[in-house]
Amino acid sequence: MRFSRVKAKLRKGGAALITCCHFIDPSVYELVSLLGFDGIWLDLEHHATSDETAANLMRAARVGSSDVIARPAKGEFMRMGRLLEAGAQGIMYPRCESADEAAELVRWAKFAPQGERGVDGANGDNPYCAMPMPPYLKAANEHTLLIVQLESPTALDQAEAIAKVPGVDVLMLGPGDLSVIAGIPYEFDHPLIANAYHRVAEAARIAGKWWGTVSGTPEHTQRLLDLNAKFICHGCDLIQVKQGMEMIQQRYSALGFTFENRLEAEAAALAKHS
Repeated sequence: MRFSRVKAKLRKGGAALITCCHFIDPSVYELVSLLGFDGIWLDLEHHATSDETAANLMRAARVGSSDVIARPAKGEFMRMGRLLEAGAQGIMYPRCESADEAAELVRWAKFAPQGERGVDGANGDNPYCAMPMPPYLKAANEHTLLIVQLESPTALDQAEAIAKVPGVDVLMLGPGDLSVIAGIPYEFDHPLIANAYHRVAEAARIAGKWWGTVSGTPEHTQRLLDLNAKFICHGCDLIQVKQGMEMIQQRYSALGFTFENRLEAEAAALAKHS
């Protein structure tokens, strides 16, 4: 198995930078991993990516050095096991609301005696029955990275209890869902959101765990680092492609070229309707 690059960095006191890939062409995962990002966030909560496709994306990433951190949907514990078997170095578990739910994550992600993850070894993680099972089981328990997302006011109230669950490595604040559930959609300057960073940071400190979140700019990231955040998620391939295409349009509009930008038209229509 490949040990987690992210977990190794965190254990040495460093910070890890994760980026998200939405496109399902393996070339994207190969490119990003060869570029040497600490991790690639593979989102299976919001996208219709199959387990087979996810396994092929992980296979492409193995040519480089990046971890693959897979996010299943809430409660998809059996799917989580398949993602680990396919070679994910970490699991990002969404919408965790309690210490009991965090304990379920650990139960299904760790082999006995820490948990009850099923044993196979015939996939990319072992890999392909090539490693003796006892040392593999021990190494998998030690090096698999478990990230718990806190994305609601209820989760914030339970942050300290969740952080104390053995086997949980990282608390990750989800400000987008938190803002929507709290009734302040995408008001990221709201005091509730600002306070949430401090609450999660303090819960992690008390439990001796790492914490992190998403960040849009280096300036915001620096503020997070000042709060001892170590797990930083920034950017995604979809946005990079979109911004690149928009830059082409801006530059070539000056030469008289025109574009039928339906995304822009739909956004304008929605703004007018609201």
